[in-house]
Amino acid sequence: MSAATWRTFITFNKYSQITAGAVRKSLKETQRLAAEKRGITALRYQVWENGKGGEQVRVSSP
Repeated sequence: MSAATWRTFITFNKYSQITAGAVRKSLKETQRLAAEKRGITALRYQVWENGKGGEQVRVSSP
């Protein structure tokens, strides 16, 4: 399958998600857990006033 063919059906982001999932599934248990922890994200925001950042507020925790 050429590169142009798969682009017809899926986006590059979807392709990346599929390949990352396949790689994670192929890892040993300890390596898989470490990879999953790296994938966890937390959302925080910070209000800036007069060029100084305020307290960071966590919106969602990992």
